[in-house]
Formats: sequence, structure tokens, C-alpha cells
Amino acid sequence: PDEHFAFSEEAVNSVIKAYGPIVEKHKDDPYTEKQKQWQLMRRGRYVEFNLVYDRGTVFGLKTGGRIESILMSLPETARWEYDHQVEPGSPEA
Repeated sequence: PDEHFAFSEEAVNSVIKAYGPIVEKHKDDPYTEKQKQWQLMRRGRYVEFNLVYDRGTVFGLKTGGRIESILMSLPETARWEYDHQVEPGSPEA
């Protein structure tokens, strides 16, 4: 158990060391309205996956899990468009 904990602790600390500088470098980067809309669309896809395909979430919903707790794990803002297609050659393609 101590070896497993040490491994887990090292993994978490490595993520923090690697991810922290990336966040610090880009936290004030400007973005366009189009990029923000794309972010919201991606969040919508995440919500779709969680509510429709994620076995843990579906299990919780079907077995009387706390719906509020499940919904709290979803992004606060998201967007959906019917049959959305990305523009060929765009950064999102």
C-alpha cells in the first residue's frame, strides 16, 4: 500500500508540475467569439457523452442516484447545434 500511495503521489505531483506552467503561460491569452462558441460546443459533446454513453452516469441515473450530484459534474455552460459540422481546414477539423 505504501508503494502504491507513493506512486500515486508522484503521478499527481508530476501533473501539477507539468500542467501549472502551461496554464500560467496561456491563462491571459485572448480568444475570439468563434473560439468561445467552439468551446461551448465541445462542452455540449461532453454533456452528451456523460448523460447518454458513460456507464457510471447512466447507472447512477437509472438506480436512483442523486440527480443533483450527477448534474453538478457537468459544465455550467454548453451549446448544442443540430448536425453541427466543422469547417474543413479549420483548427477544429
